[in-house]
Amino acid sequence: METENLKGMVPNYIKKSRLKRNQYTLSLLNEGLQVGMLNSQEVYKIQSGLMMLLKDVIRKYTRGESSSVSTEIAENLMASILYAVDAYAFSFEQPESAITDLKTFGIKEGYEKGVNLLNQCFAETKRLYKEIRRSRLDVPVDAYNMTIDEALPLFISKYGIIFDAHHTMASIDYPLAVDDMRLQGIYYIRRYMEHLQTETRFCQSFNGQDLLELLINFGRVCRFDYRIELYNIFELVLSQSAFSILAGGDADQVKISDHQFHRLKQVFTRLNEGQIHSALHEAIDRLQREFNTDPPLTNYIDQCRDHLIQRTIHAAKHNSLEAVIITEKEEKPKPMMLRLHPADRMSDVRLRQLVEEVMRCEDPEGQVQLIRDNFFSLHDYLDLLDSNCLYGDEYQALYKTFDDMELAIFAKIIFYEELRSDPLDFERIVSGGKETDSNWKVHYLLFLQTLNKDRITSIENYISAIDYEEIKF
Repeated sequence: METENLKGMVPNYIKKSRLKRNQYTLSLLNEGLQVGMLNSQEVYKIQSGLMMLLKDVIRKYTRGESSSVSTEIAENLMASILYAVDAYAFSFEQPESAITDLKTFGIKEGYEKGVNLLNQCFAETKRLYKEIRRSRLDVPVDAYNMTIDEALPLFISKYGIIFDAHHTMASIDYPLAVDDMRLQGIYYIRRYMEHLQTETRFCQSFNGQDLLELLINFGRVCRFDYRIELYNIFELVLSQSAFSILAGGDADQVKISDHQFHRLKQVFTRLNEGQIHSALHEAIDRLQREFNTDPPLTNYIDQCRDHLIQRTIHAAKHNSLEAVIITEKEEKPKPMMLRLHPADRMSDVRLRQLVEEVMRCEDPEGQVQLIRDNFFSLHDYLDLLDSNCLYGDEYQALYKTFDDMELAIFAKIIFYEELRSDPLDFERIVSGGKETDSNWKVHYLLFLQTLNKDRITSIENYISAIDYEEIKF
């Protein structure tokens, strides 16, 4: 009888799958109208309440000096208001309860309670950040460190709950293994920090020096500088730990010897996809048991499990397990080393003077002579080319004066990604072209495509032979 009465009050229940995580309140009102929990008059009342809230927030935004702002600012302020209301409405386990509450107590109270929830979340996020900063990994990985030292503090200092609650306002480079992009604002940042803390906590279970050597060897395998590339440390450590178990080692080991690698390779070569899946599945289960992982870490590892398994199956199928199971790699020294120092570059004033002189010169040969007589630093050349002071054939005239080693240095910069994946076929890379919106790079590629096979081979030899210290462009 009680159930029948309830059905009489609520004709239909809202389908949660039809509600949007972002714009939750608006989708809730729409669904409430569809199932008969709200009528048009009630929806209008809530909308009118939102407009009154916007009016109040505009007064705060203009510090009481005006009741009107531009359309763009008004839309932003309304998005901030709705984000706070969403926070409150989303706190109800059942969406029907949120609708009932908004009908009973009004949108203003829902907004104020939402602001309180956001304040609590912001305070929790700031505490979480302090813990992350205190317990961070000691690794020279730029994206990881800059996210902790710069991006997250910038968000905390800039975030505003009243005017910008929905904005994320953070340039976060470090990629997580599991990143919930459905979220916005403070909820996204808190979730990001929670995941970052979970990943860091797991990685701290391993020897610091072994972890650093793993990153170095991973960079050598992938032919990139592990300090500046974007990759996830947790996924790398997790997979090495699982492979260590499968190779007969311990779960807290990330080092895989050549002998262990060859054993794993033999095993994976014999197994079919289902058997590889089962073997890795069991290894990760054992890993979780040996680390006695708590529910958050267990759940996080489970979310990464399938990706690791599928990546290993793909590598086994294509005979490329060396890229997935990282072993110690001895770096072969390059026969030629160039040392490039930013201090060698000319002053900004001198550079501007020369660029203006180049642009005033109408004779391509004169331009080239001016450049060759005054530019000696790679940094200065890059600044010159990025200034777009040359056009069409003028680029070709300049490139014709470069010797093969100079052309190889520019090739290592322009074709960095391509040379990482296929360093032994420069001719194919050149003939394949490259999409770029930089004029000097387009003309550089066109120039290379005019060279004969012997010169391309010569440039390729220099690419393999030269190395230069890390420089920041």
